[in-house]
Amino acid sequence: MCGKKVFSLLLFFLPFMVAAQSGIDHWETAVLAEGLWRYRPGTSEPPGDWALTSFVDSGWAQGTGGIGYAAGDDNTIISPVASVHLRRKFVVTDTSKLESAILHADYDDAFVAYLNGVEIARANIGTAGIAPPFSAYSIVDREALMYQGGSPEAFLITQQQLSQLLVEGTNTLAVQVHNATANSSDMSAIFFLSFGIVDESNFYDPVPSWFYTPFFSSNLPLLVINTNGQTIPNEPKIEAQLGIIDNGPTERNYLTDAFNGYDGKIGIEVRGSSSQAFPKKNYGFETQDEDGENNNVSLLGMPEENDWVLHGPYSDKSLMRNVLSYHIGWQTGRYTPRTRWCELLINGQYEGLYVLTEKVKRDANRVDIATLNPEDIAGDELTGGYIFAIDRHDAGEDDGWYSPHTSDVFFRYEDPPHSDLLQVQKNYLRDYVMDFEDAMAGPTMSQVYDQYVDVPSWIDYWIPTEIFKQIDAYKLSFFMYKEKDSNGGKIHFGPLWDLNLAYGNFDFGTESPGPSGWSYVWANWGYLRPFWVADLSTLPEVQDMTKCRWEELRQAGLHTDSLLQFIDDNALLIEEARIRNFEKWPVIGVYVWPNDFVGATYEQELNFLKTWLVNRLTWMDANMPGECNINNVSEGLSPGDLRLEVYPNPFQTELKFSFEHPELKKGELALFDALGKQVGQMELTAGQAGRFSLEQYGEGIFFYSFTAEGRVLGRGKVVKIRR
Repeated sequence: MCGKKVFSLLLFFLPFMVAAQSGIDHWETAVLAEGLWRYRPGTSEPPGDWALTSFVDSGWAQGTGGIGYAAGDDNTIISPVASVHLRRKFVVTDTSKLESAILHADYDDAFVAYLNGVEIARANIGTAGIAPPFSAYSIVDREALMYQGGSPEAFLITQQQLSQLLVEGTNTLAVQVHNATANSSDMSAIFFLSFGIVDESNFYDPVPSWFYTPFFSSNLPLLVINTNGQTIPNEPKIEAQLGIIDNGPTERNYLTDAFNGYDGKIGIEVRGSSSQAFPKKNYGFETQDEDGENNNVSLLGMPEENDWVLHGPYSDKSLMRNVLSYHIGWQTGRYTPRTRWCELLINGQYEGLYVLTEKVKRDANRVDIATLNPEDIAGDELTGGYIFAIDRHDAGEDDGWYSPHTSDVFFRYEDPPHSDLLQVQKNYLRDYVMDFEDAMAGPTMSQVYDQYVDVPSWIDYWIPTEIFKQIDAYKLSFFMYKEKDSNGGKIHFGPLWDLNLAYGNFDFGTESPGPSGWSYVWANWGYLRPFWVADLSTLPEVQDMTKCRWEELRQAGLHTDSLLQFIDDNALLIEEARIRNFEKWPVIGVYVWPNDFVGATYEQELNFLKTWLVNRLTWMDANMPGECNINNVSEGLSPGDLRLEVYPNPFQTELKFSFEHPELKKGELALFDALGKQVGQMELTAGQAGRFSLEQYGEGIFFYSFTAEGRVLGRGKVVKIRR
């Protein structure tokens, strides 16, 4: 079975390999969609030889492409029909100069294309090699992409195919386009045929500005999804196959390689809210076994689970606001979704650069709280294991409740979801949060708030949220969870989630996108933000603790240089893929909602992000409220008194640590890989060296943290290189 899959994959992607390895000098377009086409609406079956060059089409109508109706992308408008047949002739002077070809297709809802009567591409209809009848309909609805700002799909034609099909002289591209139903609301038929020229010869028109060529390999993992012709819906999830090619951090990944990171069934759907309007979609998927049940697996080195998200940055043209934000979250030591860069193909079509991300849910390796089971309806078992969020009310009936104090604030059950919770469990969580809000609104708020709130978790959520200064701060995707009473029973804040509209990337509302000003102050308005955000943020004792925590983090993982290095490292890692991504989705230099800044180049977009972040950190340094003094720091320990030595760095196999501190004799050193998984731990004694052997691990970045008496006093990173 495995051998057959690999062989099928090789045949499927052979055109990509040929195009990538050939000596193409440049590309030209022989058939432009906006040229003159002969066309015949599908009211009856066309003659059997209609796709051949010898067919006489003078009796067919003639019009400028695209041809269709009601989509806003039609130069020639026809009446609603089940199908339309198109023909366009072009001349080849020298077949030896044409190395390969690409058919770019933008269509609604399905098509089959022929070159001189031989099928060369199809999508969303029938079986390959069998011409659909004029009355056939597409498998599923599909919208054209170009009028939405996207790019057409690309179908490669190899040099071997061209040598068998092309003739010197007149040739014909013929296409039949099919609707989803006889009374479908729209139809689109937009096709381009381009040739790869082996030398400086010029035969045809320049390629369109959006033109892109498929790729063959990447330095990033490749995710290949096959939906068997189905269009991925908003919901419910459809069944599909996922294959992952991941040869390791220092190896290239080729589309002809075997699936070695995952090869199996998934359920997949489009996810997101406002982002669903973008042509580049975000997806949620579950890994499944052959019976369709949840299948916990490790993907790209992340801990085993079955719920995953594929985030496709679109309006965020730096491509890394979410990745950077989750990295910042990790620096607090709190769980934040892990991420891995990848490139995505769906049904053979390149979809761009994506971020594989852990979905927020209860799990030992994610939000590590007790499991709430259906039988947990009384006592301590009822009191915990809840993840909930302030978010939109769009998940279904009885999916949460509105705050009685701020009518626009909606609390939503997240994990377990509302559909899995018993009413007694829903009532318990709702009543507990209502009691918390009542206490925060009462006259003794400053004396009772910490009976409900885990204050350190609030501070570790507040600091990153204020760094991001996102337009949705504290009002959307604002996650919280509640432990069982036996584990403290308090409300914890986080994980962080969905930070695209951050770091100055918004142009709506009355809040300034600039790097100054506090996000929590906006909460005073009460619009979609709970009133107690501002109250917690302005309590003097909380501000003092936040000030100390800020100073601690700024000397460690939130040091400006460390964050800028993280951005630079990731920009280098994705450089190859982001070029392809912007060829597929040409948004650089173009306003995409809700951009406040539009850079003319990717470098300008990245520099904007870096400059904004530096200015934001500087502003927060100067304006952080509170006082950090000896009474705020446990045992009077100061990170500034620590001298922690880590050597050698870079290292090959062994890493050594030692520390000195005037008041400290012992501490604990923990070592983590790039995904946040702990790979080592040891107790250190002042003045004595400790050693880690990491010979079994591959090259890459590792992170360490030094903890003493319950406080993290130092953090940093080291790099393992090849021997």
